Amino acid sequence: MSAVVSETGTIGTRTAVAAGSLVKVYGKGDTAVRALDGVSVSFEAGKFTAIMGPSGSGKSTLMHCLAGLDDVDSGTVHIGSQEITGLSDKELTKLRRDRVGFVFQAFNLLPTLTAQQNVLLGLELAGRKPDQEWFDTIVDVLGLRDRLRHKPTELSGGQQQRVACARALVSRPDVVFADEPTGNLDSRSGAEVLDFLRMSVRKLGQTVIMVTHDPNAASYADRVVLLADGHLAGEIHNPTADSVLSALKNLGA
Repeated sequence: MSAVVSETGTIGTRTAVAAGSLVKVYGKGDTAVRALDGVSVSFEAGKFTAIMGPSGSGKSTLMHCLAGLDDVDSGTVHIGSQEITGLSDKELTKLRRDRVGFVFQAFNLLPTLTAQQNVLLGLELAGRKPDQEWFDTIVDVLGLRDRLRHKPTELSGGQQQRVACARALVSRPDVVFADEPTGNLDSRSGAEVLDFLRMSVRKLGQTVIMVTHDPNAASYADRVVLLADGHLAGEIHNPTADSVLSALKNLGA
């Protein structure tokens, strides 16, 4: 399937996250790098989208800006109907805590806490009680029931990443951002995590936006957004590993 260039990035009728004319520059003067150069793209609610591109294309920068982890030089980001560009650090912290979930390559679990404590830590810090039925659903879907009392050092890499996925989902966020979530996993464990992310979209109604360099990982998504040199370079719907690999070759990746 060929990549289809999208000028506006507008899809569907329910938008979970949208970027408008995003510009992000690192450095100044002759050494300045325009990591994002006028990117406009939107992400439909209840869909699994992968962001891909050659090294230095701006894919990680885009995700960080969409998630409110990095500021922008110009342009706008909306999560749902709320514009997050221009929010204070305190407001962004609250938004990320209440409405956004994160899954990182490095798991980011606290080694002194059990799996269950790691899953519930964000809610505890926010002074919120977990929805027990939702917690049980996530734990059982991820196959973590018999691992809840184990600490991270007692878990495999795949199990640790599943704990991280549970932590990201337990607060019922508007969107989950996954940054190379299978980068530290073997192929089997990686497939398990990707299966769960896809299932969380199709069966639980979650919205997932994932940055990856792996065409096979991207094939689990409903849509792939392609970046090159800080610009939107196209998109692929219903991707396969082969269609993604072909598109990346055309971009020089």
